[in-house]
Amino acid sequence: MEALLQPITDILGPLGPIVIAGVLGLMMIVVVVIMMARQPEDPLSKLKKASNGAAAGGSQKERLRQGARNEQLERFSKFLEPEDVAELSKRQLMLRQAGYQSRDSVRMFHAAQFILGVIGLIAGVIYTNFIVGTENMDTQKIIMWTVGPGGAGYYLPQYWITKRVEKRKEQITQGFPDALDMLLVCVEAGQSLDQAITRVAGELRASFPALADELQVVSYEMKAGKDKVTVLNDMGERCGVQDVASFVTVLVQSASFGTSIAEALRVYAGEMRDKRVMRAEEAANKLPTKMTLATMMLTVPPLLIILVGPSVHGITQLGNMGN
Repeated sequence: MEALLQPITDILGPLGPIVIAGVLGLMMIVVVVIMMARQPEDPLSKLKKASNGAAAGGSQKERLRQGARNEQLERFSKFLEPEDVAELSKRQLMLRQAGYQSRDSVRMFHAAQFILGVIGLIAGVIYTNFIVGTENMDTQKIIMWTVGPGGAGYYLPQYWITKRVEKRKEQITQGFPDALDMLLVCVEAGQSLDQAITRVAGELRASFPALADELQVVSYEMKAGKDKVTVLNDMGERCGVQDVASFVTVLVQSASFGTSIAEALRVYAGEMRDKRVMRAEEAANKLPTKMTLATMMLTVPPLLIILVGPSVHGITQLGNMGN
């Protein structure tokens, strides 16, 4: 065994056997994925699809149903979706809050994690073994530069989704007071809540597209006949913003007790305007504190150089003359 491992360690360094084992594992994973992708479809599944299409009323509807999900991702659903229902629901909610409403969003997220992780691992192996060379690095650096890019690639989609959720929540928070004012104007003009939401969604498309998308989803679900309370609660959960959740509660209570929706909108819109002013004042009050450090770093050193520099230069000149 030592005679077999000696050439490997001479070429690839002390971690040569581990590198070879990792490469072989990646090759096996790629082969399995290719085999699963080329696996023919189960005849029973074809028969079930055909019967469902006939019962629904034609091949056009069947094509629409097939287009709702990616056929390639459907084959790897066991690997690309969490087995735990709670974990799956949590991941779906996070992706919806990021703006990804597709039914395949969870599968595409995990597929991106897997692909970027493998690419990063391959890049790390190539960098440590063929660009730098294992003889120029110790064991700790070899492990870091081999596994590190793979881990970074794996967590890159999670970082992207987290940042997108934060940005989307901020955009919804900024545009929500304007949306309430427009809803109030539409409702007081005689439109129903459904018509007002549709109109406001179209008006907000240019300035606040994230909020416009959420209102558009609400409009479509109401037109489809879904319960209004359920639709509003789903919107509050999707947005993940406290102001929207409170607004949904106000509308649900107004519908339950039979009070005027216009009056509820007027009161809540006034509160949102006051809250927006308070947020602006808070940001303005934080500005001097934030600028203090920057001001000190940019003004104090040049001032010290101007004031103390000539004295230091004169002292050094006197010292040189004394020597």
